[in-house]
Amino acid sequence: MSKDDLAKLEGKITEARGGGNYTITLENGVTVSARLCGKMQRFKIRVILGDRVTVGVSPYDPTHGLILHRYKV
Repeated sequence: MSKDDLAKLEGKITEARGGGNYTITLENGVTVSARLCGKMQRFKIRVILGDRVTVGVSPYDPTHGLILHRYKV
């Protein structure tokens, strides 16, 4: 599945887990587990607790996603 097929939702990082996994609370209150996308890993973009991010969520499994963008504060 390509990144174009993902539903893009906005949320806030609430927990940083081991192995590059993050827990994100979306604007509608749903909690999603997500990882950094490849370009963010390649360019070493860091995310910390409280950052606003865009998450790409698959329509087949809405509990996992990819962090696609981090907003500047």
